[in-house]
Amino acid sequence: MKIGSFESKPVAATPAQEKKGAAATAAGAQPAAEPSAQVALSSAASLLVKSADDPSTFDAAKVERIATAIRDGTYKINAEAIADKLIVNAEELLGRKVN
Repeated sequence: MKIGSFESKPVAATPAQEKKGAAATAAGAQPAAEPSAQVALSSAASLLVKSADDPSTFDAAKVERIATAIRDGTYKINAEAIADKLIVNAEELLGRKVN
């Protein structure tokens, strides 16, 4: 799927931005940086960030069991459980109440 062109074109500044930048440059100052975007984490993501700092949450034995099952070709994927969790996550991200 093609989302956009591969050519990168610079975004043109509006006349107001050009005047603001020219005035700041003439005064010897650097143009002010635009404020950065604000990011809000979902409750699930927040829990992941908190648990990432806790080394006791890592289960090396479980990772090894899964890796062995994948290598042996015996790992079973529960598509229904994955789909259910994706729907719950999408509802949470969209701000809908999850039943």
